[in-house]
Amino acid sequence: MFSSLTSTKVIIVAGNHDYVRQDSYYRTFQWEENVHMLLSPDIACVEFPEYSLAVYGLSYHEKEIVQEMYKEAFPQRRQGYEILLAHGGDERHIPVKKEDLLGLGYDYIALGHIHKPQQICPGKIAYAGALEPIDKNDTGIHGYIAGEITAKGCQIKFIPSAVREYVHLEVPVHKEMTGRALKEEIGRQLEEKGTENIYKIILTGPRDPEDSFNLETLDAHGNIVEIVDKTYPAYDFGRLKEKNRENILGQFIASFEKDEEGSIEYQALCEGVHALMETRRGRL
Repeated sequence: MFSSLTSTKVIIVAGNHDYVRQDSYYRTFQWEENVHMLLSPDIACVEFPEYSLAVYGLSYHEKEIVQEMYKEAFPQRRQGYEILLAHGGDERHIPVKKEDLLGLGYDYIALGHIHKPQQICPGKIAYAGALEPIDKNDTGIHGYIAGEITAKGCQIKFIPSAVREYVHLEVPVHKEMTGRALKEEIGRQLEEKGTENIYKIILTGPRDPEDSFNLETLDAHGNIVEIVDKTYPAYDFGRLKEKNRENILGQFIASFEKDEEGSIEYQALCEGVHALMETRRGRL
């Protein structure tokens, strides 16, 4: 596929997920002339005199590298323009500091490892992120960075290109809402936000205390990977407390009555009352 790029040079470094093992295919594969892989575990360089360009980088030869490998990775001033490919950014995968990278003196530093696109220093250092989202927590837009380096400096632009996104969608419910109405509401919101996307649904708000939602029936379009139920039963705590002043249920409600709706304590109140009510039903 790379060989079909008739006017493009490709430079590759191996990261922590595809590190260069002893039996790695990277060690023997014969790339096309337009593809250049920097296989060394130390900073190496490939030059393109026709572009007055040198590109630097290293490949992982193990899954984790805790050393700051780029801290002293100064360019050798072999060409007019110089770029660093740097994979890492957390404590187990080549820690980096913005100040250290800026101090190296590259025209541009292309960062890899973090899936979400982000500019560390405008026009100088950026994560392109993954071309497509990798898992359900890889939310937001994905694409690539297009850039140009001239005598006036470096200009970069993020280009969205992903076919779909992972979206975390909060869907409020109310105590009168039936399972069918909830399914219709989820379907409506998915159509509004794009059925090409993949969703994690978070249900919030009060629900009928005598009912619960069948989560398996709520995926109308086949593009929901997870449904998290954070709803709580809409008990009338005031009425329940008055009716049960002399027993453990009323005393339990009284111990939480100052807590705000939506707090962890309020959630504990809901779950505790639900458990006590279920116990009472079991005795009946």
